[in-house]
Amino acid sequence: MEISSAFSSGRLTVYLKGELDHHASRLLIHDLDELLDEYLPRDCALNLSGLSFMDSSGIAVIIRLSRRMKALGGRVWIENPAKQPYRVIDASGIDRIVPVAISR
Repeated sequence: MEISSAFSSGRLTVYLKGELDHHASRLLIHDLDELLDEYLPRDCALNLSGLSFMDSSGIAVIIRLSRRMKALGGRVWIENPAKQPYRVIDASGIDRIVPVAISR
């Protein structure tokens, strides 16, 4: 999995590309913690448009990110999930906790 990010005006956008499975989620949690500690963003968008696969460990990453952002006094949302990750998000009901923004 590839991770890239952009920060501007208090907003951190994290772009994920590839597959988010159990192994990748452990690395992603570490990388997200570093990004949050570095930027202390007010808003965080998790862009999943390049993610071809996500399992339930991806849901755990999203929940953890949501809790970290709330602790920082900020907010998080998911942007443009690809088809398969969106099915996992929808089936889990996580979109009731973390908003999903789709702009296609």
